[in-house]
This record gives sequence, structure tokens and C-alpha cells, in this order.
Amino acid sequence: MEKFGKSQSVKRVEDIRFLKGAGGYLDDVLPAGALRAVVLRSPVAHARVTDLDVSDARDGEGVHLVLTGADMVSAGLTRNMHAITLTNRDGSTAAAPHRPALAGEHLRFVGEPVALVVAETLDQARDAAEMIMLDYEDLEVKMDLCVGGSTVHDVAPDNRAFDWGLGDEAATDAAFARAAKVVRMQVGDNRVIVNSMETRGCYAEMEDDRLHVCFSGQGVWGPRDEFARYLDMPKEQVRVTIPDVGGGFGMKTMMYPEYLAVAQAARVLKRPVAWVAERGESMLSDHQARDLTSDAALAFDADNRIIGYKVHTLCNLGAYNSQFGQIMQTQLFTRVLAGTYDVQDTYIHVEGIYTNTTYTDAYRGAGRPEAIYLLERMMDMAARELGVDPWELRRINFIKPDQFPYKAATGETYDVGDFTRVLNAAAERSDLAGFAARRAASEAAGKLRGIGTCYYIESILGDPAEGAKVEFNEDGSVTIYVGTQSNGQGHETAYITFLSDQTGIPSDLITVVQGDSDRIEKGGGTGGSRSVTVQANAMLATVDVMVAAFAPYLADKMGVAEDAVTFDHETFRAPGSNMTPTLVEAAEMARADGRADLLVHEARATLPARSFPNGAHVAEVEVDPDTGEITLDRYTVVDDFGNLINPMLAEGQVHGGVAQGVGQALMEHVVHDEEGQLLTASFMDYAMPRAADLPMIDFSTEAVPSTANPMGMKGCGEAGTVGAMACSTNAVLDALWSRGVRQVDMPLTPLRTWELLQDAAQ
Repeated sequence: MEKFGKSQSVKRVEDIRFLKGAGGYLDDVLPAGALRAVVLRSPVAHARVTDLDVSDARDGEGVHLVLTGADMVSAGLTRNMHAITLTNRDGSTAAAPHRPALAGEHLRFVGEPVALVVAETLDQARDAAEMIMLDYEDLEVKMDLCVGGSTVHDVAPDNRAFDWGLGDEAATDAAFARAAKVVRMQVGDNRVIVNSMETRGCYAEMEDDRLHVCFSGQGVWGPRDEFARYLDMPKEQVRVTIPDVGGGFGMKTMMYPEYLAVAQAARVLKRPVAWVAERGESMLSDHQARDLTSDAALAFDADNRIIGYKVHTLCNLGAYNSQFGQIMQTQLFTRVLAGTYDVQDTYIHVEGIYTNTTYTDAYRGAGRPEAIYLLERMMDMAARELGVDPWELRRINFIKPDQFPYKAATGETYDVGDFTRVLNAAAERSDLAGFAARRAASEAAGKLRGIGTCYYIESILGDPAEGAKVEFNEDGSVTIYVGTQSNGQGHETAYITFLSDQTGIPSDLITVVQGDSDRIEKGGGTGGSRSVTVQANAMLATVDVMVAAFAPYLADKMGVAEDAVTFDHETFRAPGSNMTPTLVEAAEMARADGRADLLVHEARATLPARSFPNGAHVAEVEVDPDTGEITLDRYTVVDDFGNLINPMLAEGQVHGGVAQGVGQALMEHVVHDEEGQLLTASFMDYAMPRAADLPMIDFSTEAVPSTANPMGMKGCGEAGTVGAMACSTNAVLDALWSRGVRQVDMPLTPLRTWELLQDAAQ
């Protein structure tokens, strides 16, 4: 049997229903007669509540319930919302301030949920929310990214959530002491809003004595456990489902306070309750991302080899610990701290800071884009200071093919790689040799042209274990139950194709079931580029179980020994028998014989190790010095994703990831005023990349099959974003360098670029 797919670019089967408007997104599947909920949110960034009068709202037309923080406390729902906390450098535990579902005595960011209003109609709920009288005493607002200032939480009086480190500090200092050259740089990584196409939302209902919550998310099992824990219910009494999802990008992975409040409202009212965020509401309350500043240093020997790497980062957690907020710029950042370079003496020190802003958490790449952005900005600057070609500096320092498996300084083991081959392919496909002529042509037209590269590596994340169940149905169709959750990536196509490839079951007979904690025992959801790798691994295990189960049954039919039955070329065979049944035919025989045990097969499998996607991005920009306008003129990607299951799906993921990375580099940016009010709370003020902002992306692969899974594949979902940020920014700096600009930071908007040129000219 083949151990990986045929690498065919099969068209997405799910697109037929999406393009016809037949998708089942959250707002399409709300229960008939569901009550509608509206959230009253904090209008200020930091205040002490002096009065919350909801009496008029409770008397409002059509109103069924107004739920407040005090009501949650009265119901005994006082638990802290779940968040992972770190161990500090001194061995103490990081801060874990209380985070309620609905605010109590304090308001800590603009948009924090204060009350949930439930009414017959959405308009009635909105009207009632406006009747609530919220009085408060303003407190000093903490907005700057530094230790100290106005205290956000008493448990962190200096606003430091954690003080974390990793690596051998003494050995790293010794490496710097003997270095021939040290390059230092401060790099900012701006805050962004995720802005998935479909906003967040949920509905909750009581089914007999059980709670059912349906939400737009990335997995059902973690949320099910969190609903049970927070609402003090047995897990068996909670069902969580997810319909079609219009984008998640990490932002829809975790629990949000609105979901808990809606669930409690449904329990109180014994009626379905639905809440769907408006766009402006999402921009205020969805967790945001990035927002860190790093001071970094690279130590080089006389041969331009890196011998030490030090990083000190301040990261903005916002007003609370989000579920994974503390590990974004620490544990996940360090998965790829030194990238693809052979350096063992490294040390990173990270301080997490609370501010009166929306909390931050995972966004496409989850710590790895931040790490690679910093390192690849450093490598370009180092090349300039050392007087070395930036492409060659990377080649000098790459981990060599004969060094694999390579144990990185932070503990990760890279299984395989051929980084020089991939980089050389990128140089050829981007026509690096022809860049000088293109730059000269731009200069003749009064424009500045620059080229930038980034060599990235990332690791797949999440649970390495996954399960799959295949069921042969009475009508001849086949259902596969999976533990991952599509957010638009084309999972249905990938899984149907893969199962068909491995079994010979016609693809048009296969249906994928996902996102239901009742129908699927457990799973890891989607995130961290894990889905196809772990799910395909589980599917292979299930196919093995299926073949092993049918072998003795068919051996009896064929009149041969059990070990004589083989499964190959999509049929069962045995020497001396003319029978060559397919799996579908074998299942039909089993059904006719009353063998129900042969109609359902399942298995779980665990990946032995992570895979490490890597690749080279090359951006070429043209800058108008009179206006600061940047045109991204050429973009090339050469990735090593190992063996591809469906090249078209992989390319689509890269295109989307590049758009998000370029968006942050050139236009996306969260702006607050000094009082913590969000000034970029609509698409009138927050720029998103459009089709016209991107050129056609040249995508190709140089496969080095992974040894960490039987398919030889490497996850691709986040790779585009991981590589795009530094690549684009390095290209702009290259364009501006001849005009005296020595430092650039995202986002490189026309105004900021023009100001950099003006400042340099003066």
C-alpha cells in the first residue's frame, strides 16, 4: 500500500456548496426561535465600576434576561477563565489575575464584556442594552510597553506578568566576549487584528438536561471541557459543535467570555440563545496579536559564522492572560529561535506586560512568525555591517544536510533539511541575477527598487495524536469521522482524496464528519499547521485496522489461510482465489452476512516527532520617493513541505499566508489613543490587503521528505505568514538604503515611508 497520497491537485469538493451559497455557517444554522443576545461592553480602558443599573433594561420590550457579573457570581460561577501560565526565571509562577466572563468591579479595556442582554429580537436586545446605566470612576490608563506605570492588576503591581528565560546565559555571554563582531538591533513587531471573514459567534441551547453550544471555532473538545469546568457541569452533560467556519487563523481556538455568558443564559432561560458579533465588535473584542519589541544581538567569528544569539523581548499581553497568551512569545517563539542557523549558544529573556488593551494570543504562525521576523531582520542588518552578501551570509551559517538530525539549542530536533538547495532555487526563480538591471530601470523612472529575502523554518504544533473512524453506511456511502476542524483550508478535499487513494473507495462515496463532541470521542482541532499531517497519520492507522479486520473474514470466503490475503491496488487478493473484492464490496458482503463489526473501524495514532516546514521568500518592491507609496512588484516562494498531498491546496495556503504577512508588513496596524480608545475599529481606519496590493506569487517546492511521519509531509498552513513579514520589510529597507535610511519598522505605510525618507534627507 502507498504510504502517502498521489500528490494530485484535486479541486476542492466543498467549494461547490460554498459558491452556491449553501454553506452552513453559524448564522445559517441558528435554531428556530432562538433569542438574540447583545453584549454591553466597557466604553473606557480602565475604571472602577460605581454602579451598574440594569432595571430599565430588564423591563424593556421583549427582554428575557440581563446577565451581569454579579449574576454570574450569585450562580457560583466565579472561576478564572482558563489560561496557561509560565514559570519565571526565579522559579516562581507567573501572574494569573482573575479574568471573569463578565466584568465585576473593574473595567480593564475598551470592549470588555459587562452585561449580556437577551431578547426576542436583535433590535430589542440592542435597545435594552442602551437602557443600562453604567457609572464608573476613571483610573489611570496603562498603554506603554514597559514595566511599571498605572497598575492593571494588584497581583502584578509592576504590570509584569512573567519574567521568563531559556538557554545558557553564561555560555552565550562567553561567546559574545570572544566574538570578532557583534551586531545589535531593536526590532518592533506591531499589533494586528485578525479579522477573519466570518466574525465570532455562538448559540447555546438545552437539549433535555444537556447543554449544547455551537460556535464558530477551531475544535470542540477543549471548549467542551472549559464549558464543563467553568459552568460546573459534568463533561458528559456538555455537547459542543462547530458548523462551517469562515476563517479562524488561531483567533478562534480558545474560549471567550461571550460564549460562557451565552451558555449560562441558555441554562437560565431553557431557551436557545444566539450571539453573533458585528465587525466593529469583533475588532474590539477578538484577541489581537503580535505587539512586541525585541532587543537582539548576533555574535560572529572572524569567518562570519554566528557563535551567539541573545534576545530580550517585551511583549504586550493586553489586560488579561488569554488562553495561550503567555506562551506566544516564549515557548512557541523559541521553537525556532535560531531558525535554520547552526548556533548553540543562545539565550532569550522575555517579560510579559499587562496593559489596558485587548488581550493578545495566537495568530497565524503563533510565535514562529515573530521569531523568524526578528532573526531574519537581524541577518540582513548583519550582512550590511559585515560587508557580506545577505544570501551568502545565510549559506555560511545554514545547518548542513549532514548535520541532521540536528538538535537546536532550545531542545527541538530538526529531522531533515537542505536549506542551501532551497535558497539557491529561490535565487534562480526570482531572477536574482537580473535584479540590478531592474533596479536601474526603476531609478531611471525616478523610483527606488529593493529586494529582500527571508529564510524561515517553523514547527507544526498541537497534539501529536489524532484519531479517525470509517463507517460503511447502508446506502453504500462511507463516512469518515475526523478530530480536526476545517476553517476553510479544504480539509474535506484532502481527507476524501487521501482515504480514496489509500483504499480505492470512490471519492464521491465519502463524506467527512467533523466538529461534534458527541459523534467524535476526542480530537485536537485545527491549529499549528497540524491538521493534514496528524489526520492523515490517523487515517493510515485506521486503514491498517480495516484491512486487518477484513482479512480473516475474506480468507474464509476465499478458502485460503488468513495470512494469504493481501490488500493492494485497491482490492483484496489471495493466491488460488479468483475473488478480488474492493473494500466497498467487502463491506456489502459483511452487511449481508450480519457482520456489523466489520462496518465501523477506527484507530488513533501519534506522530513520533514534529515536522519542520521551511523555505525561502523573495520580495521585490518599488518605492515612489515623492509619496512613499510601495508597490510589491514581484514575490517568489520556494518551500520545502516534504511530500505534498494536494499541491493546489498547499499553494492556496501559502498565498493566503503571504497576504497576511505582507498585510502586517505594509499596512495593518492597531492604533489606540492615549486613553486606550481603539482608533482602528473599522475597515475605514484599519487597512487590509486587497488583490491589487499583491502581485502573482511564484510558488514552487523543493521537497526533502520528513522522517517524522509516514507520509513524509510537512505542514503548510502557516508557512506563508512566517516568511512574508521579514522578506517584505527587508526589501523596503534595501530600496531606501541608498537614501540614508538605516532602520524601518512595520507597518511601512506610505506616510511612514515618506517620513523615513524626509528624516534621512535632513
